[in-house]
Amino acid sequence: MQTVTKFITLQELKEMSSKMFDNLVKAVVDVEKKIMAVDAGLHADLEKLLLENSSKQTDLWGINIYPDKKGEEFIEFDSMINIRPYQDNRTRGVEDPKIREQIIRVVNILVKYGN
Repeated sequence: MQTVTKFITLQELKEMSSKMFDNLVKAVVDVEKKIMAVDAGLHADLEKLLLENSSKQTDLWGINIYPDKKGEEFIEFDSMINIRPYQDNRTRGVEDPKIREQIIRVVNILVKYGN
């Protein structure tokens, strides 16, 4: 597990994904701090890591990153930690389009796509 505060390369994500089923990297994004935790078997472990480092539960969203895919297939909004009726999010996805956009922005800031 690691916290990404500056950037991570696409190649690093590809190496992480090769260890996971379906070639994905689990990530939890803090939309307020604009950081994310990556590389664990469970989103809950990544969430715990960020919470221990002063993130707020309401700012954390679980996603899957598919480094070998592009466009809308690069990020999948699917995690058990996203089920939050108190935030009007009743599914494993991220129902609010504004929050999805925030997540995409953070990922685009932190993932270095070039060499």
